[in-house]
Amino acid sequence: MSNTIKNDENIKSCIILCGGQSRRMGQDKGSMIIQNKPMIKHILSTLNKHIDEVIIVLNDQVRVDKYAKFINPEEYTYSITFLKDKIKSKGPLSGIMTGLGEIKSDYALILPCDSPYVSEDYIQTIFSQIDSDYQAIVPYHDENNKLKTSEPLHSIYKKDTITEIEKLVNEDVLHIKGLIEKITTKFILIDNKKIEKKEFRNLNRPEDI
Repeated sequence: MSNTIKNDENIKSCIILCGGQSRRMGQDKGSMIIQNKPMIKHILSTLNKHIDEVIIVLNDQVRVDKYAKFINPEEYTYSITFLKDKIKSKGPLSGIMTGLGEIKSDYALILPCDSPYVSEDYIQTIFSQIDSDYQAIVPYHDENNKLKTSEPLHSIYKKDTITEIEKLVNEDVLHIKGLIEKITTKFILIDNKKIEKKEFRNLNRPEDI
């Protein structure tokens, strides 16, 4: 077991967003116990041996301290960094911006902490789609409306999108699909073959569990 970082060009990075308010669930989702362990640890286990660094973005120091107590980096094959949102109360875009600013690679896979069904196959498939001509790799459900049916929180973004994200956040334009419209995006179909729909199931309410 090793969490040594490789050369920059070979690094695979993942940013896990844990800064949400979890109003519908009524409690912090990432630390909720699902099948005998915190929800985020299902994702962390899936990433083992497929990722070189994980950035966990949380909304404040209290939550950083909480997660650091139950996540032991020694259990994983990659490095783990805990970060606070650089700009609070600006939604996922702020978390993506915070994480991209710290990654050692050119690209990072973004995942929400409430998607425990992401598989190893999905991790491998989406990283295989990285293309230097594009700033984002985004899965979508419907050929007739790629943007509307896209899954921007299970996507890969290039580090240089930070500049565009900063502009949007400063203008209080916080919809991630607004970012996708402004950057070069490669859309990949969720076809239930290479990419299955179940990968994108998330847990928002108690009845979802």
